[in-house]
Amino acid sequence: MSTIEPTAIHARSDASHIAAMPSRSERWLPTLLSVIAGMVDVIGFLTLGIFTAHVTGNIVVMGALIVGHNRVNPAQILAIPVFILAVAATWLIAKASGRRGIGLMRPLLLIQFLLITSLLVFSAITKPSADPHGPAATMAAMIAVTAMACQFALLRLTLPVAPSTAVMTGNLTNAVLGLVDLNSGTQPLMESDSRRVTGALHLLVGFFVGCLVATTALMYLGDWSWSLPAALAAVAVALR
Repeated sequence: MSTIEPTAIHARSDASHIAAMPSRSERWLPTLLSVIAGMVDVIGFLTLGIFTAHVTGNIVVMGALIVGHNRVNPAQILAIPVFILAVAATWLIAKASGRRGIGLMRPLLLIQFLLITSLLVFSAITKPSADPHGPAATMAAMIAVTAMACQFALLRLTLPVAPSTAVMTGNLTNAVLGLVDLNSGTQPLMESDSRRVTGALHLLVGFFVGCLVATTALMYLGDWSWSLPAALAAVAVALR
């Protein structure tokens, strides 16, 4: 009996250690999604006049324009309710699928890919960047907002402990606090480890690289620059 008990305890310890280890998707997916989010956000801002990957910037810009009696982009007004509806719709799709956790990842990644691809096709046909306040630009912006809402919901439903792939303020805060805490040489103030700090830095770099690459692509491809995030969204589906 005394021989079996330590063996059982050791087996349970190994099992819990394996369960605690991040899977391959948990390691690479947030960084890849941050690159996609950076691309979608900067293309949307430069061609459609709207932050498509987060609503905070749209609230700030809309408030400033209203107070200054300037023309408000209709997409900035619609972005918030559309984002809410898109998140709710993603939840409904996830619920109807009968899957949970990691099992939801592939179908939701596929939805994100289809949305960004639809945005690429729509933009290539209608050239919405020619009139950022026009109906075509508004429609394109709402497709982009829907795609990013799907990405936010995807992370919360499949990797609930993963940091945001589009809101860099929190990731920068986590990275700085983690680096200071780990290198203080004293008792840490919070529960952090090098993997969490590294993950936050990867997201920051990924988002920034996405912005740089997409901005460069805009100079040469115009509305076809949406092909970059669409291609990366396809890679995410294929690798999963």
